[in-house]
Amino acid sequence: MYQKKRIESKPAIDASTEVIELNQALNTALIGIGTAQAVKIPITYIQTGDWDWTQVLQTGGMPSSHSAGVSALATYIAFKRGISAMDFAISTVFGAVVMYDAMGIRRAAGEIAVEVNDLDEQVERLAKQQPGLYHARRRKALKERLGHLPTEVLGGAILGVAVGAISFLIEKQRR
Repeated sequence: MYQKKRIESKPAIDASTEVIELNQALNTALIGIGTAQAVKIPITYIQTGDWDWTQVLQTGGMPSSHSAGVSALATYIAFKRGISAMDFAISTVFGAVVMYDAMGIRRAAGEIAVEVNDLDEQVERLAKQQPGLYHARRRKALKERLGHLPTEVLGGAILGVAVGAISFLIEKQRR
């Protein structure tokens, strides 16, 4: 006759521990992003002498929040699971793509926006000089600060590594 095989159960994984680990990784990345955005305020003050609180919601600038977030995530995973873990490999490749994109495509789009905005101003000046020429000025200029300089990406990455390491150490102390 057919015998049922007894399936031995493995020790139950504590679901709450797993959720905390997942949340801690997500929280670490979000803290990295938030910290980078917050750091932009004093850096802008040092550069301009104005407290520009809108920097918290702006793209571009020093440090890159994209780089900080992905670096914080990869660093936390490296400490938590080790550099041979698949999660670390995925987060590192993801981070490299994000940082490359921030310096490449997004930065190029920002440079093109500068040129388009300048062109719009030049056409408007010509229209004023030529009475028969009509030009409707764009209501809103294109956003020029989209991407990052390599130093801004590096600054975000360094900040992210620090946030990821601190997050892991705080978690380690709690246990």
